[in-house]
Amino acid sequence: IIVYNEDLSPEETKRNHVFLKDIIPLWVAEGGYVGFSTMAMIVVPIIFPSLSWYHIMACFVGGPILSFCNAYGAGVTDWNWATSYGNLGLFLFAAWVGKEKGGVIAGLAACGVMLHIVGSASDLMQDFRTGYLTLSSPRSMFVAQLAGDAMGCIIGPLTFWLLWQAYKIGDPNGPYRTPFVVIYREMAITGVQGVSSLPKYCASFSCALFAISILMSFVRDILPKRIARMLPVPMAIPFYLGAYSAIDMFIGGLVVYAWERYNPQKAKDFMYAVASGFICGDGVWTIPASILALAKITPPLCMMFVSSPQAASLKH
Repeated sequence: IIVYNEDLSPEETKRNHVFLKDIIPLWVAEGGYVGFSTMAMIVVPIIFPSLSWYHIMACFVGGPILSFCNAYGAGVTDWNWATSYGNLGLFLFAAWVGKEKGGVIAGLAACGVMLHIVGSASDLMQDFRTGYLTLSSPRSMFVAQLAGDAMGCIIGPLTFWLLWQAYKIGDPNGPYRTPFVVIYREMAITGVQGVSSLPKYCASFSCALFAISILMSFVRDILPKRIARMLPVPMAIPFYLGAYSAIDMFIGGLVVYAWERYNPQKAKDFMYAVASGFICGDGVWTIPASILALAKITPPLCMMFVSSPQAASLKH
């Protein structure tokens, strides 16, 4: 970034000056990465004995490359793909450790390590971008990130404990079915046993659907925008989370469509902020909902989707 340039506007010049004035020294980044890597190589194998120190070292050696790719992709698409890189680590380390030495647990633990390495880098770069746009010091953004991580180390386990005490976590018929627990476990088993452990034609269907999704994305790019917006975007998340996720997205799509028809400019300016507020509110509501559940307070109205036989049994 050039601080003073005739081609830059005064506002951009000021942003560059503020951003580069408090730049973080390289030795801080290098020393912090090496220090936390060493700490992880000591602590993680104690918590997960199936992982050795050289497994953790491999995670941190490959972490910067994947972090750069994810940070660049998140900056271009505004979508953090840290979970995808974590899944890659899950398969690799599960196969590396092997079934006899606890490859399932090792793969899941390595997935968590890789996910947080890659995800934290992307989040920090997003914070730096926000700081650049708001004329904030990068050092202050970095300190805020550290403060948030420190708070998460305390609030995260407490929130999990609260949910664990209030609900039956993992109950397939409860509100917290934790479908990703089963999915990631099966992924780790697949990494240990290989593709042959999958059901018949599963790999073939996966490859075919992957090719179809690439083709649909390509068609969306070459078609006129007026027609391309009618084509669906390939997405497998609703199949993981259940129908309620697809219903939320469908209702949100209808609201956006009606808003764009009624007031296109306001929809363009505020729909992302409104959607973010709804998502944040839905997530924050889990805390008071857990407190109400601990107090044995039941909601006055409950809506659920069940099959016809289950609905008939509920009537009785």
